[in-house]
Amino acid sequence: MEKKIKQYAIVTGYSSGIGEAICKKLEENGYEIIKLKTRLEEHFNLELEIKEILKTKEIKVLINCAGIGVFKPHEELSLTKIKELIDINLTAPIVLSNLLLRSLKKQKGHIINIASIEATRHSKFSALYTASKAGLRNFSLALFEELRKSDVKVTTINPDLTRTNFFNELSFEPSIDEDAHLLPSTIASSVIEILNLKGVVTEMTVRPQKLKIEKRKN
Repeated sequence: MEKKIKQYAIVTGYSSGIGEAICKKLEENGYEIIKLKTRLEEHFNLELEIKEILKTKEIKVLINCAGIGVFKPHEELSLTKIKELIDINLTAPIVLSNLLLRSLKKQKGHIINIASIEATRHSKFSALYTASKAGLRNFSLALFEELRKSDVKVTTINPDLTRTNFFNELSFEPSIDEDAHLLPSTIASSVIEILNLKGVVTEMTVRPQKLKIEKRKN
């Protein structure tokens, strides 16, 4: 019997929410998840860790799922918060794609970037978050065009309101109405469908049927 070659995936944001659900689905489908130890904003150390990983493993799938949000008047944001959000939401996916592309090309792999519905629209108090997610979306779409001849697929997923701990530090959250929010497992199932498709889904936007937002109770 032919021995099945192990397929390795790197998923950021693997410890909770959408990232955790994606890891579970990937493992159910035979992938081994490599969990990065370095903080995403520590780019030099991240480069060293990736180089160490690539000595023994080739990466088939990169899923950039880690993200943070802030929704306040722009003048109220600290420079530290601005840098942190851009580092995690935008710079880290760009850096990881750069570091892993040679391996992904060998594997004819797939990059999936989890952006946001906010990447496609313009909402009050979302200027910074929208800028980071719109940047990620446009990076993905441009990178797809660059990589078509190399057989590396690139997909952007834009989830709408999803019930995760993303909202723990925010003043609002999705309604408990099951028709007004998505579940992490829904996005994870979409990832598997995208990976198994013969063609390429360059972009997918997933939304609940209803729009209901509630103030968080402290």
